[in-house]
Amino acid sequence: MLSINPKMLPRLDELEADLLARRQRAIDEGWRGEVEGLELTLRFLVSKRAQAHRAAATASADLGMPARPRPGR
Repeated sequence: MLSINPKMLPRLDELEADLLARRQRAIDEGWRGEVEGLELTLRFLVSKRAQAHRAAATASADLGMPARPRPGR
């Protein structure tokens, strides 16, 4: 599953605005199948936004590279 970098949250906002506009047009045109697909995509977007917010709130620690044992020791 694709992980979202918290730095990409503004892009998710842009995508959501576009999807909402497309969904409204689909509603206006009576494209029920398109509306359902866009609503599904919007639900996934909300889930990814929540995942990115959780990732941003989680502190990370740099553990460094592990030392490799030298042969013969």
